[in-house]
Amino acid sequence: MLAALLYGKEDLRLEQVADPTPAAGEVIIRVGAATTCGTDLKVWRRGGHAKMLKPPTLFGHEAAGEIVALGSGVTDWQIGDRVVANNSAPCMECFFCQKAEYSLCQNLLFNNGTFAEYLKIPAPIVQQNLLRIPDGIPDALAAMTEPLACVLHGAARANVKPSDRVVVIGDGAIGLMFVAALASGLGDWIGESVQVQSAQPFTEVFLFGGNDSRLKVGQKLGAAKTFNYKQVEDVPQLVKELTDGWGADVVIEATGVPAVWEMAIACARPGATINLFGGCPRDTTITVNTEQLHYSELTLKGVFHNTPKYVRSALNLLASQVLPLDLLISEHQPLSLLAQVFEDMKQRRVIKVAIAAD
Repeated sequence: MLAALLYGKEDLRLEQVADPTPAAGEVIIRVGAATTCGTDLKVWRRGGHAKMLKPPTLFGHEAAGEIVALGSGVTDWQIGDRVVANNSAPCMECFFCQKAEYSLCQNLLFNNGTFAEYLKIPAPIVQQNLLRIPDGIPDALAAMTEPLACVLHGAARANVKPSDRVVVIGDGAIGLMFVAALASGLGDWIGESVQVQSAQPFTEVFLFGGNDSRLKVGQKLGAAKTFNYKQVEDVPQLVKELTDGWGADVVIEATGVPAVWEMAIACARPGATINLFGGCPRDTTITVNTEQLHYSELTLKGVFHNTPKYVRSALNLLASQVLPLDLLISEHQPLSLLAQVFEDMKQRRVIKVAIAAD
């Protein structure tokens, strides 16, 4: 089959590799759509990821498709089932899993290789995080289950309350998903039902980013106000002006730039929660004002990845079509043009692109 392999910094190659075959407990899916992600872009530019992969490796981690082969012992699935597979699964047995802190699992299994014709799903993911796609949901939308699950996990950890004023810094797909989720009124997206809060006032979300076209998408997703940070002399001061001089109740950092982590803290009011969601380059550090942290009783949270609970919640939310998250898909492109797609992502010409085999 044709597949994309990452060899190092901005070194992504399309190659013919052997078709995958399923071992016991595994399934193979034909990829219907694989969506690009800001994490993919960072990994491509940096040449690796501390937890998810080490080159050379199959690349891509968001996909939906159809089961075409079953390994021995797989009884809950059939060939032809339309499914979405999260890119990871916790072991359910380690110290952290026993505390239900699944994103910290010591044995967290990651699966890469969605930019290909076929994708093998390891047994732990089949058991924990393989889900059937509801009828009427296109593959490209279902493929966004994984990043949306990360956002729902992050939103839940941010302790956002109705009437809060939230600053989201970053206009990539993750930042825009945070805007959509929080501005709609974060509701019960757990289990079989999807509810969005109807009680007013909704959370007021201010979005800061560097791309005017993405900021317009943020407006459509519910941002109360958007700002191009390139045109703002002092972002923390502007946030205070927007919030009666106090600062934001919650700040979501979604860029993965250490300097922006520090700016996010500066945007917060006393008693605020700052969600440091964007993953920074390895071995980077930030400086925190100890007086502000202590006397303003700030809560700084690093939030990583997702859990099985939020994977299910995300697919339920996508199936409900409550939020117009299809606005995030800028293009549909064939696998053969993947290199150009990553150049377009680097230049910020696109948000997410749905990739399918030629």
